[in-house]
Amino acid sequence: MNEGVKFRVGISGSYGGLNLGDEAILQGIVEQLRLSLPVEITVFSRNADDTRARHSVERAVPVRDLTRAEVLPEIERLDLLILGGGGILFDAEAKIYLREVLLAHELGVPVMTYAISVGPLHAVAVQRAVKNGLSQAAVITVRDRAAGRVLEEIGVHNKVVVTADPAFLLPPQPMPRALLQREGVNLTHTLVGMSVREPGSAAPDIDQEVYHRLLANVADFMVDRYGADILFIPMEPRQRDLQHCHAVASKMLKASRASVLKGEYSAGELLGLVGHLAFAVGMRLHFLIFAALQGVPFVALPYASKVSGLLESLDLLTPPLNLINEGRLIAHVDHSWDHRRALRARIQSAVPRLQDLARETNRYAVELLQSRPKRNRA
Repeated sequence: MNEGVKFRVGISGSYGGLNLGDEAILQGIVEQLRLSLPVEITVFSRNADDTRARHSVERAVPVRDLTRAEVLPEIERLDLLILGGGGILFDAEAKIYLREVLLAHELGVPVMTYAISVGPLHAVAVQRAVKNGLSQAAVITVRDRAAGRVLEEIGVHNKVVVTADPAFLLPPQPMPRALLQREGVNLTHTLVGMSVREPGSAAPDIDQEVYHRLLANVADFMVDRYGADILFIPMEPRQRDLQHCHAVASKMLKASRASVLKGEYSAGELLGLVGHLAFAVGMRLHFLIFAALQGVPFVALPYASKVSGLLESLDLLTPPLNLINEGRLIAHVDHSWDHRRALRARIQSAVPRLQDLARETNRYAVELLQSRPKRNRA
């Protein structure tokens, strides 16, 4: 590669400011690439303006607004197309994200998956589409073993490497105390963070009435037992997370001791805020990753294999959401609170290994780029 010529890398995922977990993923991918090579990054985004502003990438393409013919030249100019990260290959949306993958295969542009999750994949037509799309990929990396098993079951026989979510490399940003005060957060009190998620195509088996009641009762228990204030932290503040946070709070008997984070923050700022928590209870994967990064002991409600995969990687045992009742969850929270120092130590000992695995995904991308023949560019 001539001096000054940059590798052109496209990144396709669920980006555009809707989910702060996804933005943490993108930040991790972009920063690792920039540390390794001279790159020009194009993000295929749901909201190109948000992506340009949030991540300062050279190019952002409003991919869902464009036809196949309009997207094709954006793919053709690339040296590598990255699919992911995140849990984007599931029944309702897999075909949407595979369009750019198939175009890259047609054009001879190498494709790699970047620490993705896979599933649920029940529809035979979607299984076939994922198999066709990924069987031609140059490198497949997933962020949990369950994703590898799903790919194997649908007939993808390529080597699949289990790495870790790039959000494990996110640095925290300080949350100014003035902002916290405006949010009604009192750092002199014991603060417990809670995370919810909406039912939907990525989590089709969630019964919102059941989990609202579960979390409300757990929140009341922690107020009574530990004297805690409860802070609900929406990871999709522009979507329905905010609504579900308020719905859970409204079911609490001690609702006056609960608040919902209202402002718009970056992923790094939320990570910084999580560092102020004494304990966390949550559903959203990246809320739990943020807790792990800050050494905050937590209890998860594993509604999907990607959450179970995180717990497995941290050597933590939690029953899946569909097997938990109120008494069992409160007992688990109480036991985890009593042993929170040991829980924190276990989490902190596991995180460096996961950070190394997250960097490994980037090494695969770098090797692919460096192995490409040099391209003549105007």
